[in-house]
Amino acid sequence: MKPLSEKHLAIEESKTLAINAKANELKAAGIKIINYSSGEPDFPTPEAIRQKAIEVIKQGHVRYTATPGIPELKKAIVDKFKTDNGLTYEPNQIIVSSGAKQSLYNTLQVICEPGDEVIIASPYWTSYPELVKLAGATPVFVDTAGTDYILKAAHVEAAVTNRTKALIINSPNNPTGAVYNRETLEAIGRVATKHDLFVISDEIYEKLIYEGEHHSIASISDDLYQRTIVVNGLSKAYAMTGWRIGYAAASKTLVKLMANMQSHATSNTNTIAQHAAVEALTGDQTPVGTMREAFERRRRVMKEAMDAIPGIKSANARGAFYLMVDVSGLFGKRHEGKELNDATDVAALWLEHAHVAVVPGVAFGADHVMRMSYATSEKEILEGCSRIKSLVESLQSR
Repeated sequence: MKPLSEKHLAIEESKTLAINAKANELKAAGIKIINYSSGEPDFPTPEAIRQKAIEVIKQGHVRYTATPGIPELKKAIVDKFKTDNGLTYEPNQIIVSSGAKQSLYNTLQVICEPGDEVIIASPYWTSYPELVKLAGATPVFVDTAGTDYILKAAHVEAAVTNRTKALIINSPNNPTGAVYNRETLEAIGRVATKHDLFVISDEIYEKLIYEGEHHSIASISDDLYQRTIVVNGLSKAYAMTGWRIGYAAASKTLVKLMANMQSHATSNTNTIAQHAAVEALTGDQTPVGTMREAFERRRRVMKEAMDAIPGIKSANARGAFYLMVDVSGLFGKRHEGKELNDATDVAALWLEHAHVAVVPGVAFGADHVMRMSYATSEKEILEGCSRIKSLVESLQSR
């Protein structure tokens, strides 16, 4: 047989999904696992959205739609950008895809060619490097651990080469919870303009901010508006992960290219979910605020509990629903004769002996940290952190 695609053989499995799968295996064996690895809200999709989907099915609106999305949804997205972000788009600048991940995939496929480079802040969402590689380009990582996990303009400038095609900004950030202020985005924008770079702005956690406020880099100047692809979706803010509704806004030329490609890959996004998404964006927004308030309380509870554990330091997560925890203070300690050398060792220990699932930082390009999701109840947060504390306090120094 002829060899398989080298490009695809180089793509790694999502480590966040792998950890979640291992935790589920242990649960199936009857072990109570506290799972902090999840990347989705634990809230149900709001009732009005679910009822809209039922109504759509009963009315028989279940056929193909235009690839970029139904007109009602594109209008709702246009209105959302105007109201929330001060951005003016036309419907033909919007494309709806099967989740924000497909929007990112589409974007990178149409702007990148082999040999191109894409700048990514590290720690990063685990799929960014693989999506870049799938587009035939090379991810270039910039470490942000020393700047409160914020990508600075000087970092971008230093990373730019004559092969750099784009940079990815994710605010609020997964996995760090960092939120970029306007001044930082303005400075990064000047570098992007200077070097004629595309800017991919992943704003999927926009509604989940607890300190500061959201700024879209596309709103800063007309030049940045032209060169930025804004990616967003309904998975996080509306607890609609399984509905797979993402969208992108960009120039008409780019959106046309993305629509052409998507028409041959997946065609339109789920028709029923599109109609439900209109209700999400145009209906009562109270559930979004309620969920945000719950996450803010949980963030405080988890941070206080983790900061009380010796050898552990947590970042000040200002958005999303993750806590980035530095566990390097545990390296060198031993448990049952086995030495802890990195966050992967610590995560394995916690899962096996405390029955708490977290995602080690190697999934995000940093082996001294781990991501802990507080998309779970306060009771589960307190119980899991208590288990971790008891286990950590039992560790022996070498």
